[in-house]
Amino acid sequence: MSHPIPSLTSMLEALIATPSVSSVNPGLDQSNQAVIELLADWLEAVGFRTERVAVPNRPGKVNLIATLGTGPGGLVLAGHTDTVPCNPERWRYDPFRLTADQGRLYGLGTSDMKSFLAIAIEAARKLTAKDLGQPLVILATADEESSMSGARVLAQAGRAIGRYAVIGEPTGLRPVRLHKGVMGEAVRLTGRTGHASDPSLGRNALDGMQEIMGDLTAWRGELERRYHHPAFALPSPTVNLGYIHGGDNFNRICGDCELHLDLRVLPGMQAEDVRSELAGRVAVIAGRRGLEWEVEPLFASIPPVETPCESAIIEAGEALTGHAAEAVSFGTEAPFFNQLGMETLILGPGNLAQAHQPDEYLEFARIPPTLELLRGMIRRFCID
Repeated sequence: MSHPIPSLTSMLEALIATPSVSSVNPGLDQSNQAVIELLADWLEAVGFRTERVAVPNRPGKVNLIATLGTGPGGLVLAGHTDTVPCNPERWRYDPFRLTADQGRLYGLGTSDMKSFLAIAIEAARKLTAKDLGQPLVILATADEESSMSGARVLAQAGRAIGRYAVIGEPTGLRPVRLHKGVMGEAVRLTGRTGHASDPSLGRNALDGMQEIMGDLTAWRGELERRYHHPAFALPSPTVNLGYIHGGDNFNRICGDCELHLDLRVLPGMQAEDVRSELAGRVAVIAGRRGLEWEVEPLFASIPPVETPCESAIIEAGEALTGHAAEAVSFGTEAPFFNQLGMETLILGPGNLAQAHQPDEYLEFARIPPTLELLRGMIRRFCID
């Protein structure tokens, strides 16, 4: 007897048609609850027990934990329900309508990563609890694209969800076991304004920031020499000077200046240590120039992650795909899942090159091998 849930294509259409943008900009941020309700309805129809977990202080933001079977271990198939904002005028296709064209499925979230959740449900469609020796969990989270508040609240609760996890981020169906941590830091200097005709009348924050930028460029080289991880294509940490703003008029001494940095740190590096080192360098220059200073995170940092190569989930991913597990520089929810005692593999059908881009798409040919791969994972960790 067929289960009363839509076809895979219909599930994909419904998910893409349901906006769930998350953004640090309140004017763009949206609830993900409608997506959660779609997923919960489908999963309940095929026998999963569902639990909605609200994210504190984030109205309309919800995680979904759907479980089939019982036991202490099991497999978690995880994905985030949110997308980045988009510019519809830059798309050839409606970003909120699934459009098939020349072997591609276009729509916001097709690659990153609503499609994975629908494919996971499809892979589990014919299973029943009695088929499983260990539970199968489908986990859908909120706000991965902004604050990762959904995964963070699960980690803070300390609740065990499963033994092994697959996060379906876009990896081109190549297994990933390591990624760098992501830090965003603001450096702020406050000086004293004055008439531009006489520099002695003030303390120029922009001049101070220029010296700090030179020092941070030297620091970047020091970090490259000090830290090295051969698994990464770019084996060192990176420091990107991405934003600067200072002053208010050309003929006034600059009284305030702000610089934003992106730092990608390697496994084994701690955000607190990196931030402390950054602050120490800023303090020396600011103090010498008589400037007030501040170093503050732009968001709670995403830790780096490294799942051991001998982990059963990594070995399964390598065996099922035929590829050795790799390392990437983008961040995921994996470190928060690992805090819950899971061993985590990152593996999904999309490509990073299509994520966060106009005309985002998923190649239709990626769906059958993803279904086979997930069914193989379920056999290994929940049935056999």
